[in-house]
Amino acid sequence: MTQSLAPAARPTAGPGRARRILRAVAVVSCVPYLALKAAWVAGSHVGIPEGSSLLDDRLTMAVINGLSILLDSAVIVLALVLTRPWGLRVPAWLLAFPVWVATGLLAPVMAGFPAQLVVRAFGGGGASSAGREAFLDEWVFAVVYTGFIAQGLALGGLFVLHARGRWGHVWRGRVWDLPVGSVGPAHRALAVAATVLALPPLALHALWACGVSAGLSGGRAADRGGEFYVLEALYVVFLLAAVTGAVLLAFRCGRALPVAVPLSLVWVGSGAVACWGGWLSLASLGGPADLADRATPLMNLAYAGQMLAGLLVAAIGVYHVAERSARTARRAA
Repeated sequence: MTQSLAPAARPTAGPGRARRILRAVAVVSCVPYLALKAAWVAGSHVGIPEGSSLLDDRLTMAVINGLSILLDSAVIVLALVLTRPWGLRVPAWLLAFPVWVATGLLAPVMAGFPAQLVVRAFGGGGASSAGREAFLDEWVFAVVYTGFIAQGLALGGLFVLHARGRWGHVWRGRVWDLPVGSVGPAHRALAVAATVLALPPLALHALWACGVSAGLSGGRAADRGGEFYVLEALYVVFLLAAVTGAVLLAFRCGRALPVAVPLSLVWVGSGAVACWGGWLSLASLGGPADLADRATPLMNLAYAGQMLAGLLVAAIGVYHVAERSARTARRAA
């Protein structure tokens, strides 16, 4: 796949002013989050009020915080890769995968945090806001999520600029221009399987977004409020985006659409549901000391189901990119 993604023309000039600014924004916006996580790993309680559930299992939290540091540090590495000449020699999969993960983790935050602020401004925070204040100090969320939004915008801009010059050929044209030969039974089977796997988590998140508490843990149900409903609604949106993009590519629906539309839905949708599904599944393994706060079987089903559906949708995107790149390389040969 690495060879098939070789670009038709690679940019040779160094990073322009826009790239340098975006790189600086990406790096600087990581500092508050990394500093907080490092302090917590070292034993500090800055930003953590007394009685917070984060203090219940310090070993588990140290492991999770250490993993968080690695993930956010990857943003700095990616910013360098996307703006340095040697970044053009990085294999496609080695660059695309971490950017896909970063997109998946940051997209719900970028969409959700502003929406939550709007909900709270109109008095819709409810029980979720009160519960959250006992979890972390309010200023922590403002600092961290603002940094995440800046990271997502900067890193997204850098990747689009890099990918446009390196792999722009894979999303040019419209859906009806895609060669018929790239559509096979396996491609369509993946889309159908992803849709089926997405149905249980889609139904659960939709029910929770509408106020149904069935399947939620006692603590989660008690802390519901406007912000909780925003997050659940976003999971529904990203699941629908992922499945829609997969179906558009696999069955050539919406033939007048630019190819970039289904590819963007596949990229962002699959990343959001797969990465957050995996992260929430991982976080539920340790489990808080309070049984009321532990994930229920239905919550774990929703997390695992959306993760698997997202991975299948991502596979469809990889299949499309590899197939179209191979055809481009054969025509150029």
